[in-house]
Amino acid sequence: MTTCTAPVLVVGAGPSGITAALTLARNNVPVRIVEKESQHRRGQRGVGIKPRTFEVFHFLRVPEIHERATPVLPIKQYQRGSVEPFKMFSMVDYTEPTPAIPYFNTKLMGQPILEAIMCERLAELGCTVELGTRLVSFSQDEKCVRAKVVKRRGDNGEEVEEDIEAAYMISADGAKGMTRKQLGLTFLGTTREDNFLVLGDVRLEVGLDRAHWHIFSQTSHDLITLRPTDELGKDGWRFVMSSRTIDLEGLIRDEEALVSRIKDFVGLGDDIKVKEVMWSSEFRPNVRMVNKLGVGRIFVAGDAAHVHSPAGGQGLNSSVQDAFNIAWKTALVYKGFSPASLLDTYTAERLPVIAEMLGFTTEMHKVMFGGSGVEHTPQSIADDDDKSKGAKSDLDRRLRRTNNMYMLGVNYRSSPIVVDEFAPASEASAAHGAYGEIQEGVLRAGDRAPDAPDLVPVITPNRAPHLISSGSHSAVSLPSGMAGGTRMFDIFASTHHTVITFAPALAVPAVRSILVELQQVVPKELVTQVVMLPGSASEPNSSLETSSEEDQTIDAEVLIDHAGHAYRGYIVESQEVKVVVVRPDGVIGAIVRGVKGLERYFEGVFGKKGGVVATVEDAV
Repeated sequence: MTTCTAPVLVVGAGPSGITAALTLARNNVPVRIVEKESQHRRGQRGVGIKPRTFEVFHFLRVPEIHERATPVLPIKQYQRGSVEPFKMFSMVDYTEPTPAIPYFNTKLMGQPILEAIMCERLAELGCTVELGTRLVSFSQDEKCVRAKVVKRRGDNGEEVEEDIEAAYMISADGAKGMTRKQLGLTFLGTTREDNFLVLGDVRLEVGLDRAHWHIFSQTSHDLITLRPTDELGKDGWRFVMSSRTIDLEGLIRDEEALVSRIKDFVGLGDDIKVKEVMWSSEFRPNVRMVNKLGVGRIFVAGDAAHVHSPAGGQGLNSSVQDAFNIAWKTALVYKGFSPASLLDTYTAERLPVIAEMLGFTTEMHKVMFGGSGVEHTPQSIADDDDKSKGAKSDLDRRLRRTNNMYMLGVNYRSSPIVVDEFAPASEASAAHGAYGEIQEGVLRAGDRAPDAPDLVPVITPNRAPHLISSGSHSAVSLPSGMAGGTRMFDIFASTHHTVITFAPALAVPAVRSILVELQQVVPKELVTQVVMLPGSASEPNSSLETSSEEDQTIDAEVLIDHAGHAYRGYIVESQEVKVVVVRPDGVIGAIVRGVKGLERYFEGVFGKKGGVVATVEDAV
């Protein structure tokens, strides 16, 4: 594919589009991001951010998203018309973070706040969202993408056309966007005609506490949830209504009827006052996905590629992870470091994940709202018969979230570019599934890379180590106190691969061969090299001995795993040599024994002339 120096065009400024643009900008790739709306969208929309997505934001260096997000509130369940809850339960249990999993809990943040934070980071990198700019057509050839957009200017509705030449286009223009249709991608699936939801943001006067998520049920088919959120003000609430007996269609176009229906579902009469309807929308679940995620130089992500039930809160998170996957790869291809074939792995890696996600969110939807002819909706709490009482106690089970909702087990084990020399030959990647849960004591290429804190740096590139001479050998002295360490998640970033060489000592021959090979043939800015040495309480300097000729050639971060978190998290024995390659998206690309395994992996990413398989002469 011919090189093009025009910017990458991102269409759509929701979470997936901004993630793509931010990833590209972090990689110093010129990018334009256009949004058809004249203002950023209102409405809380998808609010649940999962642990795996917080990791993406960490690698993109946007820590304030996790800092400002709020915990999932416990639930109070009421009979319609009562303010005395008959049951309290948690949708999710709090899980204490671990050294390997620092983000272990779902937290909530409305999309307006999320997008504002991300746009602020994007602006710091010189890119702003071009609001009021609508994609109307596009074409592509071997050289570039040519897009026609219409820009809305001023309050008089004046529209101006602009032709944009782009190297690539990443389209996150939603389920109704035109990109997927013009590319000719299929969007097969079903529409759940028997389920209809109305949701929105309101300001309420109501005698309910703001420390819980409140659920009122009227009949076996009618339900309203009220979740307080200070993002909308001290009297702000997010509501969701569901009914299979009352027609809710059209309510969002009749505010008076909507307010009346909210009050009716809660059943508190004049004790609830709707002060303002800030935003509302209606939703009928569709379950659909594309047959592939791109054609040529154009790719789709997020709702443009897949739609599904909101059950489980996977939509926003899957969309962000789509964008992160295609954007880091696009950056490498754009800059000429990788062949265009790398972009094909976007479909190969993400499509199995999306297919599994659609499957289990559909099943969750059936359990929560009913389906397949079996009544699974939250049952009446007005009836006192035994059947109704049993259904009431079952609501918490139906709303509970399983661990795979955290997305920490989402993996690319079946990817054509991952390399694993430690996986048993008999182990089939498909057996675990693309949406599996984390397996205790098992780590494979394609899995998420664990974090590991309390790592003590003893050699840092561009800073001479403190050497203690001992004849023909030297030892690097440990920093006093061994405090103020680093962590793997702060080394990983969207801008580079991280090669971690686990070894019992610096003097192990394999360590030098790996470091020298990578230094000679991989562009330095694409790889961060780390040598991980085991901690030792008895002889801390023994693993740091090097031959004197190597003293000044260690161009890598050398870390002591003082607390043992890295060796445990990456399943490495203290006397073992193991090399782990972590991709820019925090996924393990390779687990290998040495240089030959690295050659296989980097050939898949950079091609034969871009990775460690190139000769020194080719690289000079």
